[in-house]
Amino acid sequence: MKIKKLFSAVFLAALFPMLAVAAGTPRSEYPRPQFERKAWINLNGTWDFTFDFSNSGLEREYQKATGFDRTITVPFCPESKLSGVGYTDFINHIWYHRTIQAPATWKGKRIMLNFGAVYFNSEVYIDGVLAARHFGGSSSFSVDITRFVSDGAVHHLVVRASSDVRSGKQSAGKQNLQLYSYDCNYTRTTGIWQTVWMEAVDPSGLERTQIIPDIDQEQITIHPHFFAESSNMLRVVLKDGNRTVSSAKVKATNSSTVVLPVKKAKLWSPESPHLYTLLFQVVNDKGAVLDEVNSYVGMRKVHIEGNKIYLNNKPYYQRLVLDQGFYPDGIWTAPSDEALKKDIELSMQAGFNGARLHQKVFEERYYYWADKLGYITWGEAPSWGMDANNIEVARNFLVEWSDLVIRDRNHPSLLIWTPMNEEFWPDRVQYPRMTTDLYNITKALDPTRPVNDASGGCHIKTDIWTVHHYEQDPAKLKDILYKDGKFFQTPNYPVGLPKANIGYNGLRENDTYEFPQYDGKMPYLIDEVGGIKWVKAQDKTNSQRESWGYGEPPKTEEEFMHRLEGIIHSVLELGDHIWGYCYTQLTDVEQEQNGIFYYDRTPKFDLKVLHKIFSKTPDDVQKP
Repeated sequence: MKIKKLFSAVFLAALFPMLAVAAGTPRSEYPRPQFERKAWINLNGTWDFTFDFSNSGLEREYQKATGFDRTITVPFCPESKLSGVGYTDFINHIWYHRTIQAPATWKGKRIMLNFGAVYFNSEVYIDGVLAARHFGGSSSFSVDITRFVSDGAVHHLVVRASSDVRSGKQSAGKQNLQLYSYDCNYTRTTGIWQTVWMEAVDPSGLERTQIIPDIDQEQITIHPHFFAESSNMLRVVLKDGNRTVSSAKVKATNSSTVVLPVKKAKLWSPESPHLYTLLFQVVNDKGAVLDEVNSYVGMRKVHIEGNKIYLNNKPYYQRLVLDQGFYPDGIWTAPSDEALKKDIELSMQAGFNGARLHQKVFEERYYYWADKLGYITWGEAPSWGMDANNIEVARNFLVEWSDLVIRDRNHPSLLIWTPMNEEFWPDRVQYPRMTTDLYNITKALDPTRPVNDASGGCHIKTDIWTVHHYEQDPAKLKDILYKDGKFFQTPNYPVGLPKANIGYNGLRENDTYEFPQYDGKMPYLIDEVGGIKWVKAQDKTNSQRESWGYGEPPKTEEEFMHRLEGIIHSVLELGDHIWGYCYTQLTDVEQEQNGIFYYDRTPKFDLKVLHKIFSKTPDDVQKP
C-alpha cells in the first residue's frame, strides 16, 4: 500500500507537471516564492526511514535501499508530532527513502533536486550512487540529478542525515545539548525539516539573481547568474499590477547587468509594503522562452547616518520582538504556510513593526509574508553550540552563512544581518579573526545592509552596537543603559581559560587584547529586553511550575502591565541615545514562558493594551 501511494504521486506529477502537488501533501506551497518556476514537483509527504544509531548504515548498504521499515511525514523532523514519529532522544544518523520520477515532458531539461534544509550534514543518493554531499543544517541546497535519472523512469532517492549537536562542531542554535529541554534550550531538530522538491530548468537557465533597488537613482540593478552562459538573451519585465514599469534585454551571461528605471517609485515600508512583480525569461534567437522565473522586488533603502538607522532616507525606529520560530507540533518547521503568516500578524497586532529572527534560519516563505505584510526582519544564524575557536568549524559556518546571505538578500523586509548571538569566547585570536571574516564576507555579498556581528556579545567589526539586559526594574534599567554620558557595555567574559590551557587557541599569558567598546559613533540598540514571565493562572497561584523566565515574575496582570509599560517607556525615553529595541519574546517556547503569547499562539493579554504599549516611539513619550 505504501509503495502504491508513492507511485500514485509521481504518476500524477508525470501527467500534470504544472500541478505537481498530490492531494493532502503537507506544506504544499511553492517554497521559493521570490524565484518561482511552474514546472515543479513537491516531494513532501510519506517517506520510508530508519534510524542508524550504530552508524553502520553504509556498511549495510542503506544507500542502495528500495525501502525502509518505518514511515515519516516530510518535511517534519522525527522529533516532531507532525512527522508521525515523535522520537526526542538524540539522533546521530537517520536514513530516508522514497521514489522519484522526472516526467517525460522534462526531457532535455536540467533536473534539479532541491532541499529547503536538512539538519545537519547530508548525503544524497540516487539508485545507490552518491549524487551530492551538503554541510550545514540551515542553508538550502540544490543537486543537479540530470545524469542520474532517465526520462519517465522511477528511481530510488535515499538521503542520509547526520548530526552530533554535542560535539561543538556544528551550530545548534537553541537545540538542547542535554537529553531534556531546560532554560532557553528546547527540543532538537534532526534530518529533513523543510520542503523537498524537483523542478525542470533549461540547461542555460537562470540560477539566481541579485536584485538591488536604488531609490536615490530611481532604478533597480540586477546581476543575473546562469547555470551555463550562452548566446541566449535574458528578458526582464518590471510591473506594478498590470502596468509595465520598465523592461530590459541583455545577453544571458554572468557579466551582464540589468538596469531598470523606476521613476517616482512606490517605496516599500512597514506602513506601505508595496511590491513590484518581476518576470525573468531566457529566450533564444527565435524568441522562444527557454526558462521563466517569477519574482518581485520592494523599492527601499536602509543605511546608517551617525547613531541612527534610516529607512528610505528617514530615521526609522525599530520596535522588534524576539521570534524563535518554534512550534509545538512541528518544532523548527511551521505546520502550515498560514502559521508563518499568522505569527507575523500576531506580532503586528501586538504593536511591533518587526522581529529579530533568533538563533534559527527562517524559511523563505516567512520572508515572503514579511515582504507582503510590511514587517521588518533581522536575519540570524543558529550560532550557539559551535566551537568557533576550531578552524574547521569556523570554515563551515562561514560557508553556510555565505549561502544564507545569497539566498535571502533580495527580500525587502530583511534590514539587518546578525550572524551570531551572545558570543563571549575567551579566544583572542580565532574569535576576532572569524568575526572580521564574517563581517567582510557579508559586506562583499551584500553591501546594502548593516551588519550586527554578534548580537549582545563581544563586538569586533560591526555597523550597529547591540546589548542585552533583562533588568526588571524600569528605573534601574534606564540608568544601566545610559547615565551621565556613559552607555552600558557588554562584559567581555569569560576573561580567560584556565592557566593550564594558556597558549591554546590563541590565549597567551599576559594577553593584552582589548575588545572594542562603544564610542557613540554608530546606532546603539538593546536587542534583548523584557522577558517577563507569565504562566496561566499566575495571578492566582504565582506558580513557578518548572518553567523559566527573567527575574521575579509579577503576581498580577496589573503588575505585569505596569512593569512592561515601565520597561518600554524607559527605553523610549533614551531615544536620543538608543535607536530601537527587541522585546523577549513573541511566544512561549516549551518551558520558557516569557512570551506575550502562549506556545499554541493564544494571547495571554488584551492585544489592544499590548498594542498601545509596543506601538509607541520615542516621540510619543515625555523625555526628562
